[in-house]
Amino acid sequence: MRGRILSLFLVVLMVSALGVGCAKKGAGPGDGTDASWEEQERQRLEKERQLREMLGQANTELSQMVYFAFDSSSLTPEARQVLTRKVEVLRKYPQVKLVIEGHCDERGTAEYNLALGERRAQASAQYLVNLGVEAGRISTVSYGKERPLDPGHGESAWAKNRRDEFRGTL
Repeated sequence: MRGRILSLFLVVLMVSALGVGCAKKGAGPGDGTDASWEEQERQRLEKERQLREMLGQANTELSQMVYFAFDSSSLTPEARQVLTRKVEVLRKYPQVKLVIEGHCDERGTAEYNLALGERRAQASAQYLVNLGVEAGRISTVSYGKERPLDPGHGESAWAKNRRDEFRGTL
């Protein structure tokens, strides 16, 4: 009798353990909710495509460079016009952030040109902020003389290299 009760108890224990051990499956591929999952993935991919397309359009509109005089970080009237147009683009694309890259010509030390490139990028950034662009949407970086646009060694090459470049990011 005692053995029978023990056997019955073990059977009940094993059956209850099997019932507790089975977890419910989550929604995903292959569980009958494929259409829902596939639709979500399709929507996510479409949104990603639209964001990439929008960023490409914004970068096209933001790509015009700003140029500087020798050994200067002062904005010229032409530079101010270019930056004013960039404000309009940034208002059109509120989710785009802006990276401003300051560059210099080959004259001067690497350290001096890194500092001058930073002052140039900051001058453009401050002008944009003064026109209403949120400071948190703008970041600056200086490349000094390390990334020349024109590798030449004359005034026309140097003039092209004294610039700020603009790149939109998300």
